[in-house]
Amino acid sequence: MSSSFDYGVIDKVVDSIGAKAGSIIPILQGVQERYNYLPPECFLYTAKKLGVSEARIYGVATFYENFSLQPKGKFIIKVCDGTACHVRKSVPNLERLRKELGLSEKKITSGDLGFTVQTVACLGACSLGPALTVNNEVYANMTPDKVSELLGSLKAKLARGAA
Repeated sequence: MSSSFDYGVIDKVVDSIGAKAGSIIPILQGVQERYNYLPPECFLYTAKKLGVSEARIYGVATFYENFSLQPKGKFIIKVCDGTACHVRKSVPNLERLRKELGLSEKKITSGDLGFTVQTVACLGACSLGPALTVNNEVYANMTPDKVSELLGSLKAKLARGAA
């Protein structure tokens, strides 16, 4: 077991919710909230705390798309590519993000773990499109130039340690 993983995160969530098999999802949500993904160390420990198999914990984590088994960046950028945003040219925004961050369709997180860029089917902000979110904050009517400006300010925050 890794020394950098804080098992107390799981302990606190279990203490507040209860150690029952029906608590798997909120426990995993608590871990992911802390780490931005589910570190491998959490599976066996959570299984032991709840008295279920590690496979069951892993099965829940891999079934729900909201959970990530890969580290994500401090800034999680979700680019809407739903119909309304797509016809308003969301793809050039996505391309600008990937180009400036050195990412691709397969490589979605920067090497420094500063940024993760994902596409989503809909953000529910259709009248604001093309839209994207940064850590769930909506940015409306985006253009590639606005994307570059936004990235500049986010990179400055990272450099200041304000992320």
